[in-house]
This record gives sequence, structure tokens and C-alpha cells, in this order.
Amino acid sequence: MNDRLSARFAQCKTQGRAALVCFVTGGDPSPGDTAAILDALVEGGADIIELGMPFTDPMADGPAIQAANLRSLAAGTKTIDLLQIAAAFRVRHPDTPLILMGYSNPMIHRGADWFATEAKAAGVDGVICVDIPPEEDAELGPLLRQRGLHLIRLATPTTDTARLPTVLDGASGFLYYVSVAGITGKQQAVLTSIEDAVARLKSQTALPIAVGFGVRTPDQAAAIGRVADGVVVGSAIVDLIGKYGVSAAPHIKDYVASLSAAISSTAEESAA
Repeated sequence: MNDRLSARFAQCKTQGRAALVCFVTGGDPSPGDTAAILDALVEGGADIIELGMPFTDPMADGPAIQAANLRSLAAGTKTIDLLQIAAAFRVRHPDTPLILMGYSNPMIHRGADWFATEAKAAGVDGVICVDIPPEEDAELGPLLRQRGLHLIRLATPTTDTARLPTVLDGASGFLYYVSVAGITGKQQAVLTSIEDAVARLKSQTALPIAVGFGVRTPDQAAAIGRVADGVVVGSAIVDLIGKYGVSAAPHIKDYVASLSAAISSTAEESAA
């Protein structure tokens, strides 16, 4: 199994802090602009990057990421463009974990075997497929695992004790806890519910737990970072791309740096 992802979580744990996981939609505002945006994420302090695969019907995403998908598709972004972006990123950043996140149609349209092979060749570390449930793992999971790619699963507030073992079966890399029962970017769960959920999940798995959906401010990121192994931020970064377009990179770098500093402050508090 490719170990960049596991190594990064272990490194962050040694530093006494959560990993900062940042999402952007690939090809937004265009495929040619994505490299600078990914570089800005790394320079700002992102530990792990989720590269979104644009899709016409992103049903789990809110207005910000929906708009990013439409901008990317309007720019002509194809799956092969995403793989080329990933391959170039891997050359520039050999140690930063990169995950492809999206929906099944772009992943299996040309065949799951093709997708898994090309993702591995591009230096991708793992895949999050939002709309293939664990019960349908055979659609993609075995091919990813055969090539040493992590299949990262999602758990939600409605994932009960009876269903959780099914979600965890075949999962690796980390468990992404979707902290609200809704779409991305619109609301945030109260911290006590996140604390309870993370504790429950940790009692059932040794995988790192990363928490996302609705995280926007440095204070929110720091609070979640005190209880989780990772903090996922997406819509707020995508909003910056929507606002600044081709000039977004420096704004993204500064914003991510503010999140990274807030999360790192928790390590300083622990050491004090």
C-alpha cells in the first residue's frame, strides 16, 4: 500500500497536531490554472490535498463546489486532464499526499481498471468516491487496492453502530467523517457532537479520523483539530477561486496559512 498518506498522518501526530486536508475542484477556473492553486495549498501549509473531479451532478456538494464543477466543465476539463494535473503535481511535490475525490461516473466511465491504473501511474495516493456505497465495493475497491491506492470511506452522523463495520471494511488511509447530514459548505456541526462522533469512531477503528463539511474559520479548524486527526476544508477555498479566478493563488496561500497556524497552535498548547 502506498504509504505517503499514512506517513503524513504519523508525522502530524508526532508534531502533536491534526493534519490539514484541503479540497479544490480540479480544472477550476481552468486546467491550466490548477497547478498554481495546488502549489499555493502546499505553500500555505496543507498536509494532504483532495483534488475534486468535476461532475455534472455533484449531489453531496453545496453551491460553492457546484459552481466550481460548472466552471471546470465549461473550461473543458476531462478526466485525463485531472490525471495529468496529478502527475505534474507529483513531480513538483513528491511527498505531499494527493487524493482524487468525486463521483463514480468519471471514475468508471472508461472502466474502473483504466481509472485505477492511470491514477496509480499519476502518483495519486487514494480515492474518495462519494456515491459508491460499501455494499458495492466490487465496482472499484478491489482494483484500487490491487494497485496500492487507498480507498477512503465516508461516515456521517447517520452511520450507526450496526452499519459502521460495513463502512470500515476495505477502507484505508483515513476515515472521512462528514460532520453534518447535508451538503458541503452550508452549516457546521456543534463541537460536542463532533467530539462524541470522533470518540465513537475511534473506538471502532485505528484509522485516522478527518472531519469536514462546514469548516471555514481558523478557530473552527483549531477546535476540530483538538479532537480529530485531520481537518478538511473545501468550500471556503473554492469560494476564493470563485471570487478571484486566475488570481486566486496568493489569496488561497494566505488563507490556508491562517488555518495551518491555528491548527499548529494546538500543539503549542499541549506542550505548554
